Amino acid sequence: MIPRVNERAVTAQDPLGEALGRRVSTDEGLTDRTVVAYWPGLDFYTLDDEQAAWTSAQWAEHLDTPLTEHLPFASSTRHNRRAIFHLDVRLHPDDRDLTGPEWAEAAHRFARAAGIEVPGDESGCRWIAVQGRPGRLDLIANLIRLDGTWQQQHPDLLLRLADEARRIETDLRLIPVRRPYLGAAALGPSAVTQLATVLAQLADEQSGPLATVRGLIEHSAHRLARQPGAVGPDTAHRLELIARRLHGIQQDLDATTARLIARRLHGIQQDLDATTARLVAPSRPTSAQPGVAATPQVVRHTARRSL
Repeated sequence: MIPRVNERAVTAQDPLGEALGRRVSTDEGLTDRTVVAYWPGLDFYTLDDEQAAWTSAQWAEHLDTPLTEHLPFASSTRHNRRAIFHLDVRLHPDDRDLTGPEWAEAAHRFARAAGIEVPGDESGCRWIAVQGRPGRLDLIANLIRLDGTWQQQHPDLLLRLADEARRIETDLRLIPVRRPYLGAAALGPSAVTQLATVLAQLADEQSGPLATVRGLIEHSAHRLARQPGAVGPDTAHRLELIARRLHGIQQDLDATTARLIARRLHGIQQDLDATTARLVAPSRPTSAQPGVAATPQVVRHTARRSL
């Protein structure tokens, strides 16, 4: 499983549309097969099975409500209004289909790892988990809590999510997708592995060079936004756009890294299949004269190649 934290959004419209693979609609009802999990507090605000008939637009409005209710006071430590957290998790391309309860279990575990669901916290974050695409789970949350405060996430968020993904893979017997900086040495030396490692270092949200540059740009934008006059806010807005483009580059590099590693793992599996086929191939004796050992012949097998 590969967890990826997307750029925070102002509203839940775009993240939910991304999760569904289509635009949010006022006509399309989302059942529990699509919204596989949600914050426990929702049951106290709705009638029995009422949320089963909600449209995607109603779900988006439900997630946006804390921001509109607590305007203009709720904001993050960096004084921005991007409160919508979006995490998408992808399975290995050759993994099996998960059942609804399995998706729900994974959703709650990732929500706890991300710090948006704390057991016993009755004033926590609103969140939902959407299984709208094959082999993918999207967790969307509003970081503004019910009491109007901003939910602080762990500084090692990405590491916590990666560790939880490994545990879920083990518990649900899924195919592990190893990230290069978590175990590239196990893949063996190759140009693909080395390139994936470099790309992962560039895209690293914690210590990568792009993340450092983006942080400096965002810091400059926040300082300029507080400067008097029209020049400061305008320049700050341009810097925010630059930072957003850098974040998009990081995401593209991250996706490219995942594809490279998946292909490398697939190639290794093919080599293992071929080697196993040769080792276990039975010997077929030829006709021989009495007292003369038959010369074994290797039966050639074509290794099965999975797509």
